[in-house]
Amino acid sequence: MDVARKLEIDEGKLAARLDGLPGIEVLRSLADKVPAYLVGGAVRDLLLGLDRADLDVVIEGDVRALDDAPGVVLADHERFLTARLGLDGHQIDIAQARTETYPRPGALPEVAPAKIEQDLARRDFTINAMAIPLRGEPRLLDPHGGLADLPGLLRVLHDRSFVDDPTRALRAARYCARLDAEVEPRTLELLRAADLSTVSADRVDAELRRIATEPAGAAAIRLVADWGLVGWTEQTVELALEVLEVVAQPAWRRVAEAPDAFLAALGRAPGAADAVEAAERLARVEPERPSQAVFAARSHPGIELVLARAMGAEWLDRYVTDWRGIGLEIDGNDLVAAGVAEGPAVGRGLDAALSATLDGEISGREEQLRIAVQAALGEIPED
Repeated sequence: MDVARKLEIDEGKLAARLDGLPGIEVLRSLADKVPAYLVGGAVRDLLLGLDRADLDVVIEGDVRALDDAPGVVLADHERFLTARLGLDGHQIDIAQARTETYPRPGALPEVAPAKIEQDLARRDFTINAMAIPLRGEPRLLDPHGGLADLPGLLRVLHDRSFVDDPTRALRAARYCARLDAEVEPRTLELLRAADLSTVSADRVDAELRRIATEPAGAAAIRLVADWGLVGWTEQTVELALEVLEVVAQPAWRRVAEAPDAFLAALGRAPGAADAVEAAERLARVEPERPSQAVFAARSHPGIELVLARAMGAEWLDRYVTDWRGIGLEIDGNDLVAAGVAEGPAVGRGLDAALSATLDGEISGREEQLRIAVQAALGEIPED
């Protein structure tokens, strides 16, 4: 592809899209202080015409030169020469242009100030190694041919990329799924050899959490498994994919956070093995009445409920949407006032009233109190 010709064709559209970015005027005012560039995924999405709430900016110079920018709060992070700017509900990451060297495979990089061209050269893929200066007329800096690879090809910048940072292989799956892109053959060869054991579990989990929040997360996780990056069994992968389907449903979004349930399904969350075992037991329950469903499910935390639903417990849909929201118009104080001694009898009475209410046998405060008192005093035989 002729990049210059492509830019000439899209120059007006590029300028209009840039003008429409949230906070662009503030960013341009920063560029009056130091050379500043829109970079990475923000440029990629701008070229593709995709909405993006978070922007990434690189400056040539010290981020502390921006500490007096009006309406801007900067939080300097000395190790990586970065800062963060909050503006009208949007997040803008500001980083000093830098080079990176890796003392060993998978280690966090050692950084040093650099020019924008060097900063772009340290990035993961060509489609993320482009920049647009925020001063003057919009023009694309594309030293590695990222525009030519958009939208459908993922190409790594150098052969040691996945050695330096193996989590880039997980990122590759996320980008491929999101953009419906293919991996360039040499890049695919390199990423298949990525060794995730050289990086911390926290860094791997952070990438998996990002996958869990992607609309195309299921496709991404399938790529991770197909590329042989992890040692998951097919059963584990299928459970994780089912979990993503469950938490995508509106009613289930309030039950557990998608990344937490996703990591539990993959066995990577604290207590994941116990949660999966508890979910398996719950999934084997076959309640015949709403009360049985509620009493079986109510002690389980959200992650276990999601896992059990992913294992096939379809009745949990009704529990989540309908039954767990049904309550009593009485409480323990009402039973004590009616002559029930404090202790286990109170709980037994309330459960009996709740069971009858859930199953549609009674309704209203008076009937609930009557059943509760009778059960607490042993006047109603237990099932």
